[in-house]
Amino acid sequence: MSSNVAVLDCGSNSTRLLIASSEGATLAREMRITRLSQGVDATGHLTPEALERSYVVLALYRQLMDVHHVGHGLLVATSAVRDAANGDEFLARAAQITRVEARVLSGDEEAAFSYAGATRRLAPDVRPTLIIDIGGGSTELAVRVDGVVRGYSMQLGCVRITERALGSGVVTAAAEAATREMIAAELDRAFETMPLFSTLVGAVRLVGLAGTVATLAQLDAGLRVYDRDAVHHRRLSLGDVVAWRTRLGALQPAQRLELAGMVPGREDVLVAGLYVLEAVMERFGADELLSSEDDILDGVAASLL
Repeated sequence: MSSNVAVLDCGSNSTRLLIASSEGATLAREMRITRLSQGVDATGHLTPEALERSYVVLALYRQLMDVHHVGHGLLVATSAVRDAANGDEFLARAAQITRVEARVLSGDEEAAFSYAGATRRLAPDVRPTLIIDIGGGSTELAVRVDGVVRGYSMQLGCVRITERALGSGVVTAAAEAATREMIAAELDRAFETMPLFSTLVGAVRLVGLAGTVATLAQLDAGLRVYDRDAVHHRRLSLGDVVAWRTRLGALQPAQRLELAGMVPGREDVLVAGLYVLEAVMERFGADELLSSEDDILDGVAASLL
């Protein structure tokens, strides 16, 4: 049996795959926008259309896993499946297609795996490292204090906010106000639940991962073709985040898609993610963000090797 492993991440907005060798070398890394969470916030169910999009991509990934002689793997699902009444149906079919175990991660597990992946190749820093993983349905915050990773999952994601408050077109004053109110309420809840966060204000190294931050880094670098080296560990200031959020918010999704670096499938939800990123940076007093292309996939893979 081959020792190559595969991790599949069925997120709210994208379905991703990492195939790694027994030494931890990346053999394949794929991402497709599937928008699994479409409509979940309103209906409580994964839609037939979203399920079918995901199943098609999972079948493609299984073919790639066969090419790389994957011995074992794990499929993890997050916010969209946690929140859906028919999540078990999805997991059963996903396991059948991919022929690996499929399970839902708790918010704490998601934060811990994201932290492990994002920090595994970071240079040492005297400050605690806080990671922010902005997904489609939720946003995970995690930090290691006294050797223990402490995480919190907020019910804030770029798809959830877009559907509930912001909308996908040019941002209006009313939509912005509703979005900021929604985010502020969740951040208040996070700080109340995790008093530790208040002790970190102005004193953390903030590392951002997943689609919102990755796309922001590509836009900031002006990349028409993805270049991992150009975006991995790219430094972005709070001013950069505000500038891009303002610029994109004044455009229709089709216009955003014309910009170098915009990832197709994120043009309608990226602005919502940037509102979350801006608010978190302000709340923690972080003037700078470090983008990481290492993320939850890498954290789960490390646990399998």
